[in-house]
Amino acid sequence: MIFSDFFKAIGQLPDGRFQSVLWRGIGITIALLIALYAILLQLVQWLTAEPISLPGVGEVTWVGDLLGWGSLGLVLVLSVFLMVPVASAITSLFLDEVAQAVEEKHYPALPPATKVTFAEGMRDTVNFLGVLVAANLFAIILYVIFPFAAFFIFYALNGFLLGREYFQLAAMRRVGRAGAKELRSKHLGAIWLAGCLMAVPLTIPLINLFIPILGAATFTHLYHRLSPG
Repeated sequence: MIFSDFFKAIGQLPDGRFQSVLWRGIGITIALLIALYAILLQLVQWLTAEPISLPGVGEVTWVGDLLGWGSLGLVLVLSVFLMVPVASAITSLFLDEVAQAVEEKHYPALPPATKVTFAEGMRDTVNFLGVLVAANLFAIILYVIFPFAAFFIFYALNGFLLGREYFQLAAMRRVGRAGAKELRSKHLGAIWLAGCLMAVPLTIPLINLFIPILGAATFTHLYHRLSPG
């Protein structure tokens, strides 16, 4: 049944609202990375405004250029690791639109859902981003200690985090935050398994950018299957 939910989500990818959420998330993420580079560049220029004198060498004027290119390289490296979690977190601001599109197509008889306010969405986004980045940074240590289990650690960890986030998003629109938490605890195994299914494409470049949308849509279907009424 989880695969059925997933394939229904894939089938709705051409939906205009799905596409809108995807490109907004990617666009904002790229803008943030550019802003980060601009800030680093300004910091480098400020630190190297005056020539640096080295004993036996004299004035050195190329340090600013070196650090400038170095900051560009740093941002490019960070983008490899941060593009997906940041895009996922930012996109989660708009995932209510994805859930609504799913319900309008597949569950048209439902009454209107409770809208998640921007403040609530921003709070959840910041929390999710912080937990996602921190957990995956900590996981690097586990990968080094248990390299033979790195594959399982990655999918188990990210599957749990993605399942928790996307089910919460889908359920709280209908039963509120407390009701979503209670339902999530009751069906933890199925939610974790569905989250692992979402985590598999995280290792595939470009495809991984679709995960927030597929996750929101899949877990909207999952919620309606698990919901008692």
